[in-house]
Amino acid sequence: LIGAGDIARRRVAPAMRESPASKLVAVSRARAELAAAFAAEFGADRWHARWQDLVADRGIDGVYVATTVDVHAEQTIAAAESGKHVLCEKPMAMTAAECDRMIAACRASGVTLGVAYYRRFYPAVQRVKALIAAGEIGAPVVAQMNAFEWFDPDANHPRGWLLDPARAGGGPMMDFGCHRLELLVNLFGGV
Repeated sequence: LIGAGDIARRRVAPAMRESPASKLVAVSRARAELAAAFAAEFGADRWHARWQDLVADRGIDGVYVATTVDVHAEQTIAAAESGKHVLCEKPMAMTAAECDRMIAACRASGVTLGVAYYRRFYPAVQRVKALIAAGEIGAPVVAQMNAFEWFDPDANHPRGWLLDPARAGGGPMMDFGCHRLELLVNLFGGV
């Protein structure tokens, strides 16, 4: 895990710990004391204060990139060039050009690149998709999705960086709202 913060603590690390198909080997976080505490809490073999050291670690097969959006491309490309599969948090990168470079690096290295869009696997969403595919509700012509999530962090909030366009790109709308857009495209196809 690169950027072992809140999302990794609540979702990813517990899932890795419980899955017989995976093992949390190492974590990286800029603050060494937080990296060490996270590794101890979730049973990782080791931790790194520098993400570059984690990417260079030969005992790792895949990397989960859960850092600020402005470094996703750099970290994903470095991981791919080190022969590691990558699961990258969303939004994938700051620009489409960065996304293209990430995809190209993973293809050139023969590793898999995934982006953390998981809601399409929810049973309710799969059921809706099956109903649409079977023609049970006719041909959808309009789709609307509303989402209301309060987000007004103080200066010390761990996800306060989402309000900094230089680090987050589209900010909360892209971070939270992109899940809704991905679901609509998954259910109904391209715009």
